[in-house]
Amino acid sequence: MASEMQNSNPIILNAADLPTRLPKAPQKPYAYGTDVFSSTLQSLGQSGDSFTLISHPDSEEDNDMSDEPIDEQEIFDLVSTISDPEHPISLGSLAVVSLADIMIKPSLPHVPGSPLRTVTVLITPTITHCSLATVIGLGVRVRLEQSLPPRFRVDVRIKEGTHSTADEVNKQLGDKERVAAALENGTLMGVIAKMLETCQ
Repeated sequence: MASEMQNSNPIILNAADLPTRLPKAPQKPYAYGTDVFSSTLQSLGQSGDSFTLISHPDSEEDNDMSDEPIDEQEIFDLVSTISDPEHPISLGSLAVVSLADIMIKPSLPHVPGSPLRTVTVLITPTITHCSLATVIGLGVRVRLEQSLPPRFRVDVRIKEGTHSTADEVNKQLGDKERVAAALENGTLMGVIAKMLETCQ
């Protein structure tokens, strides 16, 4: 790995502008007794009157989401929070991964009803000669393989025209034996573990 920073001034997107289905940070809970009506409400509560909150059916916290299929947005939510190995910034904020470059397709299109799916994530390095493109690709691959059910196949590639050695990097990322050998390297796994620390 390079000892000095390759791209000292990357373009950074505002994380709040990235598409997500992840829950927003919890809002500060209402502090009872801090507004104009608090004394009235408190006295009503003490006198035995009660207020019944009518809950909206869509607001239930325990909705069963397991029946919903995994889509591109969910994949983006999984990989966009991975930290760049060179900058303490997420891959989503650096536009290394984007929702438009994630595809989910049937792995066996000629077998109707097959649950097997292939998730393809195209990576756009911040510079065309980025030596960490393979490491970033491995980080994305590890994150998805750890997070997705086994019926999903993961295909991580460099987006065409965005890297000077994209063919070589794609060959490495697509070769299961090379990936397995790379993941046995303790130093490399340390870098990937550090990248995944920021995942939500």
